Amino acid sequence: MESFNSFTNLFLDVWNNGVFGINATDIIVSLVIFLLFYLLRRLIARFILNRLSRIVSKTSNQIDDAVIEVLDGPLKFFPVVIGFFIASSYLDVSDNNQDFLDLLNRSLITIFIFWLLHQLIIPFSFVIKNFETKISKPLVDWTLKGLKILVIILGSVAILELWGIRVGPVIAGLGLFGVAVALGAQDLFKNLISGIMILMEKRFTVGDVILVSGEVEGVVEQIGFRSTLVRRFDSTPVMVPNYKFAEQSVTNYTRRHHRRIRWLIGLEYRTSIDQLRNIRNSLNKLIAEDENFAKNENAGFFVRIDSFSESSIDLLVQVFTVTNDWGEFLKVKEELAVKTIEIVENNGASFAFPSQSLYFENLTADKPEIFNSKVKK
Repeated sequence: MESFNSFTNLFLDVWNNGVFGINATDIIVSLVIFLLFYLLRRLIARFILNRLSRIVSKTSNQIDDAVIEVLDGPLKFFPVVIGFFIASSYLDVSDNNQDFLDLLNRSLITIFIFWLLHQLIIPFSFVIKNFETKISKPLVDWTLKGLKILVIILGSVAILELWGIRVGPVIAGLGLFGVAVALGAQDLFKNLISGIMILMEKRFTVGDVILVSGEVEGVVEQIGFRSTLVRRFDSTPVMVPNYKFAEQSVTNYTRRHHRRIRWLIGLEYRTSIDQLRNIRNSLNKLIAEDENFAKNENAGFFVRIDSFSESSIDLLVQVFTVTNDWGEFLKVKEELAVKTIEIVENNGASFAFPSQSLYFENLTADKPEIFNSKVKK
């Protein structure tokens, strides 16, 4: 019986003093308060979001709708912050322990604030994207990513400062290490600077068809910090380091205003002058009346007799299409080819092909005769 009483007294002493001098009852009550807020965090967040949604539904602005969508995470974390604050306030602790709890509360509040700022960058992107006409879309994306990283860094620094960790001396102490890293990462910085110059100068953007001399030809899919992803026309992805675009010439086919059609149409030498004129005039009229071809000072068209080849009279046809789309260009080019064939055939002319004429001379004593035989190959 005496042992049982001793155990009871010891148990009551531990219960009353608890952990760090805190009564076990207070600890249990604090845990219940915290768990209650933690379990109700989704319900509280949903209640706040529903009220806010009713308010913003009356407006036609996209920014406030985006704000509601990104607040879900921080609002679920907010009841946890409140629950921990109330639970810690219920505890009767010593001054040293109270300072520790205050630091925890300040840290949670700081995390909530910077998390909220991080999420609000997403609706802020609607404002930045209004400048896409002046700066490229990848540069806008880089700016948004940079802002998110900046918020994360500032939040981490703020929390470290709360716990007495001075970031300034740490950064200064890493100065020599940073120099060593910079020397070893020259290519990284070179690619980064080249990537920024690509976006600032708008040499090309995502979706453009480009040719990098000696490197690759294809469609730009992604412009990264270090390299650019170009997918070749055989669907093979190629990662090109950004510094290559500073050292090599880049041809941007997407930026051209028109696509050119240039043909040398070979007609037989037996084609008469009238036939040549009629064919030339008919092609001129066809191109002049067709709206698919550009007609301005920078994109004129020509239909002229160009040269006399070994087997043909060459007619030059040069014209620029209005469209820059590859599929539409092939369609316009095909239609022009078909109509050109029709014009040549309607004028009784024929297309030439490589040929050679051989003349055999048969001489006799009585009567010289010349036999002409044309052999085509």
